Amino acid sequence: MEGLLKLGERIDDLQVNNLKIIQDPNGFCFGLDAVLLANFVEARKGSKIVDLGTGTGIIPILLAGKTTDTHIKAVEIQSDVAEMASRSVILNQMEQRIEVLNIDLKESKKYLPTHQFDVVTSNPPYMHSEGLLNLEDKKAISRHEIKCTLEDVIETASRLLNFGGKFYMVHRPQRLVDIMILCRKYKLEPKRLRFVHSKNGKKPNLLLLECKKNSQPELKIIDPLVIYKEDGSYTDEIYQIYGKTILEEGGGNNGKG
Repeated sequence: MEGLLKLGERIDDLQVNNLKIIQDPNGFCFGLDAVLLANFVEARKGSKIVDLGTGTGIIPILLAGKTTDTHIKAVEIQSDVAEMASRSVILNQMEQRIEVLNIDLKESKKYLPTHQFDVVTSNPPYMHSEGLLNLEDKKAISRHEIKCTLEDVIETASRLLNFGGKFYMVHRPQRLVDIMILCRKYKLEPKRLRFVHSKNGKKPNLLLLECKKNSQPELKIIDPLVIYKEDGSYTDEIYQIYGKTILEEGGGNNGKG
């Protein structure tokens, strides 16, 4: 662990398979959305995976910890954030499974082979960048479409996926129409959709989407996922998600759908 932490950073326990992650409390820390996306993914043994906009590497680390023999490329444009993700990979002794690439996902074709990956994941920026004053702020880059747009993410995912490969994304429900139109445009057919609600009776604030490359149309809407009970504690399913230790062979927690 010596030399892995920098001033102001901390190590957080991910509560799954002894996995840990390095975070900077003054930067952009991962949220529940990343954990939900990692759980939503279905990855078979030996899958080749790319995570677009990996941030501190939370999704690749969770996927590597919950699967066997998968190999993951983690793409991140911010050099200091990518470097932190690389140190988390070392912390978890996953150097043979995860490679962090400090590149612009729009330039990924220079570094990653086309149509060679089984799974692409992304927890992209949710918001437009209009009106932002500091376009180089790390938190703003993670939250707003400054370095890439929704279309950039979907187009890149389609280019990387093989025939029948799957794209998984978490996003905001208010962007659903944009998401569906762009996925169809780039031959990523929406197959599973799950809305995430903070509490019962509240409107959804997240969506989880699975698309399949070059697939026939048929969308399955899964039962909604509720995060909190009325008393503010996590629901049983959220506790199960945090405790899930394997995702392979169709092991995503998909509800009754």
